[in-house]
Amino acid sequence: MAGQSTEMLKGVLEGIVLAILARRPAYGYEITAWLREQGFTDIAEGTVYALLLRIEQRGLVDIEKVPSEKGPPRKVFTLNSRGAAQLDEFWETWTFLSDRLEYLRAGAAHTTTTSHGREGA
Repeated sequence: MAGQSTEMLKGVLEGIVLAILARRPAYGYEITAWLREQGFTDIAEGTVYALLLRIEQRGLVDIEKVPSEKGPPRKVFTLNSRGAAQLDEFWETWTFLSDRLEYLRAGAAHTTTTSHGREGA
């Protein structure tokens, strides 16, 4: 089950990160820490950094380099208008899929209940 969960998460991780950035600007480690606090413990820091690089290259975020007490400056990511539009599209797709999956699950529960009722008849 964990393998399937990890693969599903990879498919929606961009939307999750964009949603985090819609709340407030953040740097990579902050995003990773927040995800882990929310129970996404299997997400590697490298996965988040690779995703941030991709969304930066696609022009979905603005970058500000902020001095760090430890080491080089941090890249703080801020969602821009293109990123906000991408996030809106993600939520539309999420709602569509969620609605269809819930319909399938409810239908499966109904079918299971109905077929059990027939077996006992």
